[in-house]
Amino acid sequence: MNSKPTPPIAAVKPKELTLHGHSRIDNYFWLREKENPEVIAYLEAENAYTEAMMAHTRPLQEELYEEMVGRIQETDSTAPVKKGDFYYYSRTEAGKQYQIHCRKHGSLDAPEEILLDENVLAAESSYFRLGIFAVSPNQQLLAYSTDSSGGERYILVVKDLTTGEMLTDVVPDTFYSVEWANDNQNLFYSKQDDAWRSYKIFRHTLGTEASEDVEVYHEPDELFNAYLHKTRDDAYLVITSASMETTEQHFLDANIPGGDFGLLAPRKRGWRYFLNHHQGEFFILSNEDAPNNKLMITAVANPSPEHWQTFIPHNPDKLLENVDVFADHLVVYGRFNGLHTLDIHNFNSDSHQAVTFPEPVYAVEGSNNPEFVTDRLRFVYTSLTTADTTVELDMNTLEWHTIKQLPVLGGYDPANYQSERTFATAPDGTQVPISLVYRKGLVRDGSNPCLLYGYGSYGASMSPSFDQKRLSLIDRGFVYAIAHIRGGKEMGRHWYDQGKWLHKKNTFTDFIACARHLINEKYTNREKLAVNGRSAGGLLMGAVTVMAPELFKVVVAGVPFVDVVSTMLDESIPLTVGEFEEWGNPKEEKYYNYMLSYSPYDNTTAQAYPHILITAGLNDPRVQYWEPAKWIAKLRALKTDDNLLLLKTHMGAGHFASSGRYDYLRDIAFDYAFILGIIGQV
Repeated sequence: MNSKPTPPIAAVKPKELTLHGHSRIDNYFWLREKENPEVIAYLEAENAYTEAMMAHTRPLQEELYEEMVGRIQETDSTAPVKKGDFYYYSRTEAGKQYQIHCRKHGSLDAPEEILLDENVLAAESSYFRLGIFAVSPNQQLLAYSTDSSGGERYILVVKDLTTGEMLTDVVPDTFYSVEWANDNQNLFYSKQDDAWRSYKIFRHTLGTEASEDVEVYHEPDELFNAYLHKTRDDAYLVITSASMETTEQHFLDANIPGGDFGLLAPRKRGWRYFLNHHQGEFFILSNEDAPNNKLMITAVANPSPEHWQTFIPHNPDKLLENVDVFADHLVVYGRFNGLHTLDIHNFNSDSHQAVTFPEPVYAVEGSNNPEFVTDRLRFVYTSLTTADTTVELDMNTLEWHTIKQLPVLGGYDPANYQSERTFATAPDGTQVPISLVYRKGLVRDGSNPCLLYGYGSYGASMSPSFDQKRLSLIDRGFVYAIAHIRGGKEMGRHWYDQGKWLHKKNTFTDFIACARHLINEKYTNREKLAVNGRSAGGLLMGAVTVMAPELFKVVVAGVPFVDVVSTMLDESIPLTVGEFEEWGNPKEEKYYNYMLSYSPYDNTTAQAYPHILITAGLNDPRVQYWEPAKWIAKLRALKTDDNLLLLKTHMGAGHFASSGRYDYLRDIAFDYAFILGIIGQV
């Protein structure tokens, strides 16, 4: 008879941590010793245990994987985007993990030119991610960057597109910002410090050594990150130095790369602004006395704030998220009552039109619009039942032109599915939106399985968009739900402010209220309810698991941020200091006490927990691998149930798990098999 595998037990090595007169005993602090063979052995033992306990689901994993692959147009291409005389697009080929980046000259009937084949670049690595892909203004050069570890430190190189040869230029340890000057000879890029903070901007001249690059900006404040963008009209290079609460911008004529960046407005705590340029004027999105933002305008010749005039006033009921400036039009992206809005201002007629959308619950995502002089705006329309649809909008008539809809194979028919929005009541009376999708004909009798997703941090709004992978659950009778909890900005800036700092627990109680609402309204029941979230959404999973473990049958926590107090006390850990404006600084006693009251690792006690799957990435710079490892070790030691508790660590990847598109689908199939193996299917 085969014996049941025994879960690994991490060694207990108590470490006392004392602050503000309060002591904590951390039995698993030692798991942060990445170079310790005992740590690697423990992670590998957990992986082996997970593999053994999931062995019976392998046929289901394969079935789910084949379903997901079967819905993809494996050989496909994106909608071509015109820039100058070229049409740019990327395509995929069946069986290949990564994209192939191409262009055609003059016409879509012209011969294809392959600019970059990620599959070739990834051939020697188990992990690969393309960072920057930036074509020079004259379209003869390509700057791109790659990461082969998951550590998010990119190597920047340059390719001559006229010859196909690589230039000798190699710049290590770059981040996610790269912009060309208009002379096609100078590149500006961002660089990280040891804590993964983007803190310096350099100028690189082609043909020179990276060691000779000129530092053009240094951000000394550890709360801030510096990054670059170029205005749509290619007139200005802009350095934005941003914390979570404050921004400051410097600008430079893109025709004068050796010049000095000028300051737009000095930083002031809590003031966030962001500039665009149009014919000698700056359009500036600003939150000064405007929590949901307003749009200001000023002449470039008089950029200081005393000259700014209001172009779009603040609306307390509508969040002004972003603006896009074209030669004859201003595009305004917003949110009203949790849904996207899109408004077009015509500079020539001084008229303003609102774009209408065909479904009551939907999402709009920006797309690639490289041309400044155009009457067409490209965006992506999607909903929980409508596959991503690339649209070109005539900004004069508001007429839609569908360019491409994401193919969904396998007989998908949106008419067979129903989406809706419902509202849960939080403990303080706040109405929290929930987006739902399920097969038509669903009977609300409390018997349906349900997967409830949440995030709720950094002001990131979770849009009700399409995802074909979910169909593998929905077609098995699941209700799929998105909880639009506080900590995002779905309902405006106040929605974010009420879910951070000393209000963070609203995020967790909102999610619990959403779960109870789905149960009370008979969409599901506690024995059929699974929940999931990643990263800060993994914190959410940890918090609700320790706060209301009886409410959930299954919890899937991806790369969860669960050791909140210890992480936020360690300023050597990547991203810690910059996140003081999200969670608070526990060196201040009020924040220490509040964070301690919800930190999942610190609040894990002896009680029964749901079935739990936790994932980690050994090279993750955002959530260190030891947070999920420590949490599972503590859960194993204290839990009083016989439920499944598994840790899956990607030993050669980082925050984003597997990098190839097929490998990523296998990760999702694994997660879904875990859920289905416990909850079952209709």
